[in-house]
Amino acid sequence: MKVLILNGSPRVDGNTSTAVDEIVKTLQEEGVESEVVQIGNKAIRGCVACGGCSDSGKCVFDDAVNEIAPKFEEADGLIVASPVYYANANATLIACLDRLFYSSHFDKTMKVGASVAVARRGGCSATFDELNKYFTISNMPIASSQYWNSVHGRVKGDASKDLEGLQTMRTLARNMAFLMKSISLGKEKYGLPKTEERVRTHFIMD
Repeated sequence: MKVLILNGSPRVDGNTSTAVDEIVKTLQEEGVESEVVQIGNKAIRGCVACGGCSDSGKCVFDDAVNEIAPKFEEADGLIVASPVYYANANATLIACLDRLFYSSHFDKTMKVGASVAVARRGGCSATFDELNKYFTISNMPIASSQYWNSVHGRVKGDASKDLEGLQTMRTLARNMAFLMKSISLGKEKYGLPKTEERVRTHFIMD
């Protein structure tokens, strides 16, 4: 079992890293490997809807997104963690996720997803909802916790004082490990759910 964790903060070892570190430690205790990739400090542009990935299976902009894609394909789960600066997720992280999910054509069905938001005060639930949309459009079940996945802190080190938030991270990690292991057993016995040919309906009809 392996989980890929994308840290959307531009600040290495900041409050988002504190939340991620708690997850990594707990996953290790559960026998699950993890890899953390710092995204927020990289130059990642947004999608321009060129359609180039439809032929190549990767984004035309050859940056960190194409480096992350094979790691995502290999992983059993994906955790996306973002700081909240202005009531939503970090723009660099969103640019990365837009291109990562759209340009990569491998099947994401039953990979487990989870999102984490870290803020001084407000915006966590909006960010949490925003990030979960990537999973729910990709046939990915979402791991839950005892509370919405958020940790609070303003300056570096504050997150370590949010004991409830850190407990939420540990519970999330345990639940995610259990869900991935359960899905693995289910795939062995039952396989993946039946799929249908994709139907695409436009809002403007002829």
